[in-house]
Amino acid sequence: MSHAVPERKRTWRTGTAPGIFPVLGHGISLYRQPLAFLNSLPAYGDLVEIRLGPQRAWMVCHPELTHEVLMDPHTFDKGGPLYDRLGKLMGDGLVTCRQPTHRDKRRLLQPAFRPSHVARYTDLVTEEAAAVCRAWPVGQDVAVTEAMMALTTRVTSRVLLSDSLDDRTTAQVRDCLGAVVRGLFVRTVVPIDVLFRLPTPANRRYRRALSRLHEIIDTTITERRRGADRDDVLGTLLKAAKSDGSTAAVTDQEVHDHLITLLLTGVETQALALTSAFSLLARHPEAERRLHAELDSVLAGGRRPTPEDLPQLVYTRCVVSETLRHSSPGWLFTRVATKETELAGCRLPKGAAVLYSPHLLHHDPSSFPDPERFDPGRWLPGRPTAEERRAMMPFSAGNRKCLGDEFAMVEATLALATIAARRRLRHLPGYVDRKPRPGITMGPRSLVMTCAPRPRMPSAAPPAHRVTAAPCTSDSGMAGDDVVDDA
Repeated sequence: MSHAVPERKRTWRTGTAPGIFPVLGHGISLYRQPLAFLNSLPAYGDLVEIRLGPQRAWMVCHPELTHEVLMDPHTFDKGGPLYDRLGKLMGDGLVTCRQPTHRDKRRLLQPAFRPSHVARYTDLVTEEAAAVCRAWPVGQDVAVTEAMMALTTRVTSRVLLSDSLDDRTTAQVRDCLGAVVRGLFVRTVVPIDVLFRLPTPANRRYRRALSRLHEIIDTTITERRRGADRDDVLGTLLKAAKSDGSTAAVTDQEVHDHLITLLLTGVETQALALTSAFSLLARHPEAERRLHAELDSVLAGGRRPTPEDLPQLVYTRCVVSETLRHSSPGWLFTRVATKETELAGCRLPKGAAVLYSPHLLHHDPSSFPDPERFDPGRWLPGRPTAEERRAMMPFSAGNRKCLGDEFAMVEATLALATIAARRRLRHLPGYVDRKPRPGITMGPRSLVMTCAPRPRMPSAAPPAHRVTAAPCTSDSGMAGDDVVDDA
């Protein structure tokens, strides 16, 4: 008689990161050299204790442990230094709300991000991307980050608010969001409130941006109430605020909080991902050549992509996926233990802050061979291994996975296809790839490139990788509820 061999329980390594500064803890390392600090942590364990200011926190350094945390939101709920700060900006929106109220909030917003609605946004995205091309004269230097921020601000505001924001207000939203995400980061890694009550220029700039952002949203809501109904996210929220009694009505504050949340999560992350994609393509000519070959074949004659083209833009989507792996804008997130619990054999007290980093996971050589190499081919159908799919989580995982993940992928794929089919961006002479300044998001915040001629490929023959099914980015999809991994 044969007997089943019991599965051996994995032994996890735990440790403590060295280099704790008085008062500031590891916050100074996270601020000055965030990526180098993160990459150093796996050497000390799969779960590593760090200090954020005077507070203890635990960084998860292994994809399986990360999934253990994300798939148990009742034990590891939204919270910790990041979400404590975000709550002051977003209120009780989808990203920052605690688990008991999450399902109802997500159910309210879900219809706007269903596949049928995502297809409706195609023309909107390609129209805005084509406008970027018209504003980029060949032979001139162009501010790529600024243009991508303008593009994603316009797209997101039109999805949420139709045409409620004029060009001047849209530009203000873009600038305010940039100031807010940078200010939030330092408040997260050094959570000492007294430092941020000082009347420094940076603190005043942060407070002004926060105030103006709330003012714009409040004004938009007030004006919409006086006008006609619109089929957009704000319209959905205002209808929910007029409950007939069969469901709980959405409060005015909740309408405000949801809009702030979706603006913050939908603008800068997308803009930085697109900016990174153009920068990486300029440094990897073979990947750029393969992208151009696909675009010249699928979008013959330089036409704009349609929803029907998306299954054919396989390599284009691979470029987006690899950019999210190589240079993920959402790079650091926190959770909080709702009760005393055990993780990796370590007892964590109730209220313990638990952190995870997509950047750390995406650059682990045990999951991704040669992780610093930009290789969109990793994501061609049939190529990614189960380990790679498991470790790839730009949009979180579990039931707090980003609500707009597929919209984010479609938006980035369409914008990249529209622009790359018409314009080619080159780095300026003497360009050096420098590590980006940290914020809640991370990426090239002030990239300037030269707009070069974009010759068509001599043949429109389909590229060798052509298939009709778009590859998956991860086993759990793309957008969840973490600012960046949220919403």
